[in-house]
Amino acid sequence: MAKSLVIKVTAGADGAERCNQAFTVAAAAVASGVPVSLWLTGESAWFALPGRAADLELPHAAPLPDLLAAVLAGGRVTLCTQCAARRGIGADDVIDGVRIAGAPTFVEEILAEGTQALIY
Repeated sequence: MAKSLVIKVTAGADGAERCNQAFTVAAAAVASGVPVSLWLTGESAWFALPGRAADLELPHAAPLPDLLAAVLAGGRVTLCTQCAARRGIGADDVIDGVRIAGAPTFVEEILAEGTQALIY
C-alpha cells in the first residue's frame, strides 16, 4: 500500500515561511505521485478564497497560487469548518475543488493506515 500524506497548515500571512513550506511539501508530494490531503486551518483559511493566495509573497519561494493549483490538480484541499465559520466563509465562497469539512473528517484521514500527518 502506498503511503498518503495529510498536511495541516495553520499559518497564513502571519507565518509566511511556515505556510509556504506546507504548500511546497504538499505540491512536491503530489508531483511525486503521493496521495495528498491539504487542510487549511487558522489564518491559512483565507487561501481557500479566490485570489487570496496571491496576497502571500515570499522571496525565493514558489508562488503560493502555483502551489495551491498543483495541490488542487492532484490532491485534495479542505477548509476547516470552524475556521471558515469564524471568518464568514461559506461553501459558495471558496475556490472550485476546495471542500469544507471538520474534525471528524480530519481524524478519519490521519488515522487511515499508511498515512503520514504533518502540521505546519
